[in-house]
Amino acid sequence: MKGRNATQRDFINGLLFSSPWILGFLAFSVYPLISSLYYSLTKFNAVTAPQWVGLDNYKDIFSDPLVWKSLGNTLFMAFVSTPINLFVALLLASIVCADFKGRGFVRTAFFLPSVIPMVAATMVWIWMFDPTYGYINNVLSWFGISGPAWLMDAHYTKWALVLMGTWNTGTMMLVCMSALQSVPRSYYESAEIDGAGKVARFFYITVPCIAHVLVYQAILSTINAFQYFQQVYIIISANAGVKGGSAAGGPENSILMYPLYVFHNAFTYLKMGKASAMAWLLFIIVAILTVIMTKVTRKVTENAGGE
Repeated sequence: MKGRNATQRDFINGLLFSSPWILGFLAFSVYPLISSLYYSLTKFNAVTAPQWVGLDNYKDIFSDPLVWKSLGNTLFMAFVSTPINLFVALLLASIVCADFKGRGFVRTAFFLPSVIPMVAATMVWIWMFDPTYGYINNVLSWFGISGPAWLMDAHYTKWALVLMGTWNTGTMMLVCMSALQSVPRSYYESAEIDGAGKVARFFYITVPCIAHVLVYQAILSTINAFQYFQQVYIIISANAGVKGGSAAGGPENSILMYPLYVFHNAFTYLKMGKASAMAWLLFIIVAILTVIMTKVTRKVTENAGGE
């Protein structure tokens, strides 16, 4: 009986200590989630009372061409930018893992962009992409190449975002660096004795040993790509008054990302119901992709472990 009372007392004390987090989770996660599901079935503009419309909002988003345009732009960032960023992070990690003088400074230099505030970094990139005075086009001109209007030409806007992303891979580089350092040196020594070159050792030893880390980083980067908002919002706002710019989604809506279009529907067009429906569609897409990539990660981990 005494043991049961002690267990109950410990349980109550545990609830009391965790109650701030539980209340915060219920108030700021569960309640908004349920509310957004309800609002997705209503006509709601945050000024008038919600009016029940059933699945009309979902029918509207499936017939809205800008939804598919924004989703396509977001998928581009998820499945084009992510592999490029992962490759750059792995390349930088391989460089800083080498034994050379000044390695600590190089590591710091590669990681430094990750701690710069996103707003400041994006404004710097806007200047660098300037077709007349920008540093990138000036460098290209040294080689006789006429650089494009990166942020005002629909053919180059998304590639400009990809280039921006490669600059901010410091955190991913640290994870890859840690994974590279965990590969047993004996594997490389045995392969070198067998006559394997650096390229063969990289693809047959390094990549299989760190494959689970690479896939995990790919999952996180893909999920983050579906939340791509801050950079494009800053770029579009900065270029809104420029000829060829657009206050909605850039030139020809070429950088209208899905979260940005959700934002416009909610706070520019005051279509809270439609924005909620779009948010739930995004939630379902990300959930499906997460399940698929988690299974891929499990399979890769099993193969890497030799099971």
